[in-house]
Order: sequence, then C-alpha cells, then structure tokens
Amino acid sequence: MGRGDEEYMFIVDITLDEANDEMFVRDFTRMIVYDLYGNFKRSLQNKEGSRYSFIYNFDKESLICRDASFDSKEATDKLPFVIISKQDGSVIKDIQIPFKEKKSTTIMQIVGNSGRMIGSSYFPIIPYHNDWILTEPSSDTVFIFLPDYSMIPFMTRTPSTHSMNPEVFLFPGILTDRYYFMKAEKKEYDFDTNTGFPKTHLVYDRLEKSLSEYTVFNDDYSTKQTVDMVQKTINNEIAFWQKIEADDLVESYEKGELKGNLKEVAAGLKEESNPVIMLVKYKK
Repeated sequence: MGRGDEEYMFIVDITLDEANDEMFVRDFTRMIVYDLYGNFKRSLQNKEGSRYSFIYNFDKESLICRDASFDSKEATDKLPFVIISKQDGSVIKDIQIPFKEKKSTTIMQIVGNSGRMIGSSYFPIIPYHNDWILTEPSSDTVFIFLPDYSMIPFMTRTPSTHSMNPEVFLFPGILTDRYYFMKAEKKEYDFDTNTGFPKTHLVYDRLEKSLSEYTVFNDDYSTKQTVDMVQKTINNEIAFWQKIEADDLVESYEKGELKGNLKEVAAGLKEESNPVIMLVKYKK
C-alpha cells in the first residue's frame, strides 16, 4: 500500500487469475497486476470516465467487468458491461443490453445542501458453466453472454419493470442445473426508520416448471440459520463463500447448537480465532 506507481491506495477487491499466476487488485481508478508472490507486474488504467466492478476472468487474455459509470444520469455514452485486455486494459468489446429506458436502483433523499443515497444490492455478472449471466435492471430480460461474444435471452420477467411504480426488480443469484435462485426487490425506502427495499426470495424449479418462495438453512446448525442464495458467485466450482465469526461459533458450540463438520471446526476455536470461511460448491 502506498502512493507509488507500483502500489495501491485502497483495495476494492481482487480478481485471481490462476491460468496466468496473476492477481488484479482493483483500486479506485485502475487495476494493479501482481504475481502470486506480490511482485508488481503492470498497471491497467480504466477507460476515461469508467469505473470497473464485478471483475471476472473472461478467458486467458481478457476480463469481463461491469462499468459502474453507466449508472450516472450524465453517462449517456456508457454501456453497462465491457471486456478489457489483461495486458493493457484496453477495451476489447463493449456489451450492449437492450432496454426501453434507463432505470436506477438507488433512492436519494435531499436535505438542505446534503443528501443520502441507498440502493439495491445485486450481482450483475454471474459465471454460468462456460458462459456469463448478465443482469441490467433497466432491461426486463436477463441474458447469457457466450465466449464468442454472442448473446441470447436467459429469462424474461413479467410484468415489465417499466410498468411498475415503485419498480420491483428481479435479480438472479445462484444458478444450478435444476434450480434458479432469485430475489424480487421493491424500490422503496423509509429514511426515518432506515428500512426498505423489501425482498421476496424466489426459486424456479426447471424440472417442475414451478416458481416458489424459499428459505435455505445451514444444516450444521440445530437452530434455523438461514443462508442467502443471492450471493456473488466465485466461479464454476465454488458457488459462493460465507464468513462465520469465531466468537459466534464458540457461543453456538457452547450452547450445543452445532453438529456435523461445523461442530468439529468450532471445537478447536477460541473467541479471538480467525473467522471460519464456508465454501458452498456445486454438486458434480
């Protein structure tokens, strides 16, 4: 960390490139590439006016990202998704998502000369087998983007977001061969009580062709500990991860609330131990 050309000011997130033994550290305005021992290799400047987020390995030579600057009202020339070179950060492909009118997932409250803003939390890029699921809230259709840069519809929601006031957005999460986990989120917020964006958790069963509300529990707890299935997907092997604090596990262990593998892990912990990372993997 530092202010030098080979240093970062702040880590927003890190993308691991196992194929090239590199990691891309995202700062505010650029990505800095290091080898897996932390040695500087090169830096990639964002395209002027762009802010990349949700960065994944697209292939050995390129990354797929969301350009968060698209959300600005003034950004009339921006597109929501982009593929950039891992070598110099140049734009290889701008990805256009068709929609009727740009929709914002944020709500702002203006008080005097200051303002507060809050918005939905969703994951616009999801690895799906060897393809990519792209979600843009302005569009009623969620798309699959393929390695050859072609794009096909994945699912279309009804009624249209554009017919609703306030809007209810549909965001996909973990996608398996049989189940599509999603959430519907209503764009409303009470700044006085700091509550809002009510969610409905939905799952589509491809075999039964049915849509249902759902709740998923962690089976290593005897108490009902829920697991959110709308998470940032890691890759085609690991669906997502969840951090469990050591002091919480020690307390649950002492109360006899744990079983299975988690109980064995908690038996060797102290309150000041490092957190436990739960990896959720796809079934083979």
